[in-house]
Amino acid sequence: MPERTPPLSDTDWDEFVARHPRGHVLQTALWARLKGDFGWKSGLVTQDGFGSSLLFRRLPWGQTLAYAPKGPLVNWDNPAELRALMSALRAECARHHAALLKIEPEVVAAPAFAETLQELGFRASPQRVQPMSTIHIDLTPDEAVILERMKPKWRYNIRLAERKGVTVRRGEEADLPAIQALLRRTGARDGFAVHSDAYYARATELFVPPGIATWLLAEYEGRLLAAIAVLALGRMAWYMWGASDDADRNLMPNHALQWAAIRWARDRGCSVYDLWGIPDEVGEDPEAYANPESWGSGGLWGVYRFKQGFGGQVVRYSGAWDLPLSAPGYALYRTALRVRSVDD
Repeated sequence: MPERTPPLSDTDWDEFVARHPRGHVLQTALWARLKGDFGWKSGLVTQDGFGSSLLFRRLPWGQTLAYAPKGPLVNWDNPAELRALMSALRAECARHHAALLKIEPEVVAAPAFAETLQELGFRASPQRVQPMSTIHIDLTPDEAVILERMKPKWRYNIRLAERKGVTVRRGEEADLPAIQALLRRTGARDGFAVHSDAYYARATELFVPPGIATWLLAEYEGRLLAAIAVLALGRMAWYMWGASDDADRNLMPNHALQWAAIRWARDRGCSVYDLWGIPDEVGEDPEAYANPESWGSGGLWGVYRFKQGFGGQVVRYSGAWDLPLSAPGYALYRTALRVRSVDD
């Protein structure tokens, strides 16, 4: 059996994630640092050419939930790697007294992959953390082709914003209070949860200086109309957070922001821009939802109406999978989920 390589440092691991074909910013040690400031503990499992960043959160009865956001990173077709990975993951989870390990790999949903996970002892989880379905925009063509792939109304709105005097610029540290206030107002208006001001401030502190993230601000006559945060690592870029004011929506600031994000990601050498989250019904059967008359309302449907016009491709990932590590602990976890569902 080959000798194991020493564990990677956080910096070396993040470089590995950036190079990996399924690498994701949520798998970086830098992301684990962010989550570590807000209630999670972290662990890093590394072997020669594969591994995973893990997050641990204490459960009410004393055990922990172990979570691999958008991981692990491994060659799923290599049985030897999988055995070594699973052994290392179990050891790290035991060290943290985990009742279960939840994974959400950046792998497209497929029956063969589900079978692989089941053979490893995983079962489909009743709780997902990340969106299962999303839209990817191909950034490899030139800008004219990317625009041509959009729906005509979206191209028109991008140009309209510019004609009407909407400007887009990079956000700075001094802009954070205005961005945070806008995020709170947007969450209250649209009925979705937002992070604390401290969370966005820490994320900005960690990800903006190394060039992994940027805030983009759309303004009109000096007023902030909308803002988004975009993250990029390796070949991928992600639309992570966004907020918009009630006023002057007719100026199309959100279209201008997404176009600026696409251009920013291309300038960084990214080849894919992930719009991060659409109704999973679309991911399950895109053809069934090709006609706008089939679309729902509320929830992610309003978001989908906006995102689908940018000319991307619907992608559906394998979703969340649980590996029970303690039979009593996992039973308690499932019961807690059911009770919370009833309370909700």
